[in-house]
Amino acid sequence: MLIGNVGKDPEVRYVDQGQAVARITLATTERGYQLQNGTRVPDRTEWHHVIFWYKLAEIVERYVHKGDKLYIEGRIHYASYDDKQGRRQFYTEIWGDNLELLTPKPAATSDATENGGVAGVADTE
Repeated sequence: MLIGNVGKDPEVRYVDQGQAVARITLATTERGYQLQNGTRVPDRTEWHHVIFWYKLAEIVERYVHKGDKLYIEGRIHYASYDDKQGRRQFYTEIWGDNLELLTPKPAATSDATENGGVAGVADTE
């Protein structure tokens, strides 16, 4: 489970038989604190790459924008590839299974929520 802010607008592409795949970057922040001895521990921000598939990807494409706050449930996915120099590169992604939009939308665009829009969504695929 992650709660964080979207770092840039989603990248969405369509693959086999027009299936949507959306990629976002999500910043989560662990708040800083002060130790009893007065030492200050600063905030720590982590960046996550989150991938959504199928209907969730279409929802991300339509409703998610840079700066939005999201609640995401998903699975950690580890993968690797060989770069151009033949070196093995490793990366970690979150494959999103559930998404909830936490950023309130302005009243002018609230028609999506009134008409059965997306407050919280789970992938049914």
